[in-house]
Amino acid sequence: MHHERDQNEESLAAAGRRMFELAQELFPLHRSITGNGVRETLDILARRVPLKTVEVPTGSQVLDWEVPQEWNIRDAYIADADGNRLVDYQASNLHVVNYSQPIKQRMRWDELRDHLTTLPEQPDWIPYRTGYFRDLWGFCLTHRKYLELDQTPDREVEVCIDATFEDGALSYGELRLQGELDDEVLISTHICHPSLANDNLSGIVVATELARQLAALPRRYTYRFIFVPATIGAITWLHQNRRNLHRVKHGMVLSGVGNADELTYKRSRLGNAKVDRAVEHVLKQRGNTARIRDFAPTGYDERQFCSPGFNLPMGCLMRTPDGEYPEYHTSADNLEFLSEASLADTVAVCLSVVDVLEHDRCYVNKNPFGEPQLGRRGLYRAYGEQLANPLLQQAILWVLNLSDSRHGLLEVAERSEIPFHLIKEAAGLLERHALIARSESAVNPPAVDANQAWTHESLLNQIRIETPLLDAH
Repeated sequence: MHHERDQNEESLAAAGRRMFELAQELFPLHRSITGNGVRETLDILARRVPLKTVEVPTGSQVLDWEVPQEWNIRDAYIADADGNRLVDYQASNLHVVNYSQPIKQRMRWDELRDHLTTLPEQPDWIPYRTGYFRDLWGFCLTHRKYLELDQTPDREVEVCIDATFEDGALSYGELRLQGELDDEVLISTHICHPSLANDNLSGIVVATELARQLAALPRRYTYRFIFVPATIGAITWLHQNRRNLHRVKHGMVLSGVGNADELTYKRSRLGNAKVDRAVEHVLKQRGNTARIRDFAPTGYDERQFCSPGFNLPMGCLMRTPDGEYPEYHTSADNLEFLSEASLADTVAVCLSVVDVLEHDRCYVNKNPFGEPQLGRRGLYRAYGEQLANPLLQQAILWVLNLSDSRHGLLEVAERSEIPFHLIKEAAGLLERHALIARSESAVNPPAVDANQAWTHESLLNQIRIETPLLDAH
């Protein structure tokens, strides 16, 4: 037992190191909702897992949106009259407002002020700002640097943002691990932020490690991983795959999972989807420090997957929620803010959730009239005898009692408050002794319940009329 625990700890530590090293490699790249930074990131990931890159052309209609022009940046700076760079994109890609319009112009410092963003409450941090779908340009800098430069408002400076807007494509990554069933578990993470570590290199590296480990395991479900630009990327993926969304039975968005804080889980819009129950059970068994939140139409891409027309059973796993830690969207969200232990712990939790989803099934008790004689089968210890794990004895009795073809193993674990892995072990023992048998009863509800099906179908009909279907993946 101790040897097995030591091996698990060593395995987790190795996974943490792998993820941190991947984050180090990805950190310098300038990602946005389109562009070469995203492609370079996907190319790096594809060297670790069999990821394919999907390109959706500029101007494509995706639900109510349109894929924007591709943005790429080569350089940017604010320089004094002698050419000395006062603010330099080469020092930090956060210095430029993401998706800024190109500019090269001389102006007075006081004319530049409206295009500058700082954080007075954190004077040594650079903020991260975006200008998606807006005609603007700007720079971000530390407030301390701003105060220094603002002392000479009449100075002349040269402003340069060497960027291009061109017809190109929106890029996202997709990986599908086929299981015994075509029913899918969807894992999504956003890939559009530049040099920010927790938001969201942490989600990217955890999803990659999870895919790597699942690829080596037997799978009942099919697992689909998508690495998409936030909002527009999720909307694009939903548009392209709407014909096959009925296959998505469970899912999670991974974001901000690498800082040194406890985990937070935000439920799906359904509120009681199996993935919600599975995550809550796993987190509850770890203690009472994890936070569970109800769905709200804010946050990350769960709000796209859980929009009323799709209403997919997808929650969001994170640590400190977005906007609730001071380092959020600042240069302080750097590699030092990441914890190898937190990254490894997140993967371990995800694997525990997968274990629940994979093995939750209904059984039928083949001796339902009274308890079968467990002692002669080696499944019962008399009172007072030493047990290696007394909870396993309780788990056996719980599984026997609720094996009526209506209760799945997850419900047994919830009602008994016994960890799922023991409930699963008990079911395996009872099945091997021919005391229970797998039931044909389904424990997987449809992605959209009957009361909502008309909404889902009517939206799909509207989409079919307004836009031609693209090839499904």
